[in-house]
Amino acid sequence: MIMMHFFRSTNKTGSYFEGWYLKHQAPKGQTLALIPAFHLDSGGRRSASLQILSNDESWWLEYPELQCSRQPFQIQIGPCSFSAQGMGLHIRQDGLSLCGTLRYGPFTAPRSDLMGPFRFFPGMQCSHGIISMRHSLTGTLELNGRQLDFSNGVGYIETDRGRSFPSAYLWTQCVWDGPERGGLMLAVAAVPLPVGGFTGCICSVYVRGREYRLATYRGAKIEKWSSSGAVIRQGKYRLEAELLRERRQALRAPVEGRMERTIHESLCAEVRYRFWHGKDLLFQHTGPNASFEYSSANDNHP
Repeated sequence: MIMMHFFRSTNKTGSYFEGWYLKHQAPKGQTLALIPAFHLDSGGRRSASLQILSNDESWWLEYPELQCSRQPFQIQIGPCSFSAQGMGLHIRQDGLSLCGTLRYGPFTAPRSDLMGPFRFFPGMQCSHGIISMRHSLTGTLELNGRQLDFSNGVGYIETDRGRSFPSAYLWTQCVWDGPERGGLMLAVAAVPLPVGGFTGCICSVYVRGREYRLATYRGAKIEKWSSSGAVIRQGKYRLEAELLRERRQALRAPVEGRMERTIHESLCAEVRYRFWHGKDLLFQHTGPNASFEYSSANDNHP
């Protein structure tokens, strides 16, 4: 299965991290993301973490280790497990109670590795991949005494691995149902190389059952990008992502394998996406449950 390609051995030396971003959207607006991760610093110290992000709160939990298997897709961290079939949570600590089980439907995976030839660049700090652009959800969770019903909801899973997050980047993701059921993920980032560097982008758009791939390695040009969104063009295709409203929560991100950097993500931002082919507008969607994250090189990393 294609998702197995996203696993890498934890038998590493030198700075390294690997994490998975699992997002869950309920039909009535409740959204929850979980980020299990493994990290190794330059001194060889190993650790693991689980970050949890809801509509209006975030939590950081530390664990001594994380176990993952290449086949089948499975992650175990503390009392929590994640797999292609779903996830089970049994967290009761540090003022957080999160318990329950969700079942996943079949994954919708990209046709090929999202990084393309970028994955071979020696200076690449971080490699990004999509495991499932969308899949169905069933089940309920209980978060601090409140029941969250994800039945008939939709999920999304991606992964990152490398040494550090880029010094400057923009990332946004959204998935939606309805007559024009679809989803997308767009990332723009500063990419350092042994000599110089560049700003690159990768993007996967699913609409009407078709995947559109826009990326620097396919000739995509970044017309603009900032804390308010981005515009990229590839041939006759043009994608706009415009941030309309955000509610940011603090998360930790890796710096040379150490989770020392503070970033801010809006799990439920309002973002307007528009996608053209020439003068034809292929779709327009304003999503109230879009994820949006922006960090500049001027931000304080600790």
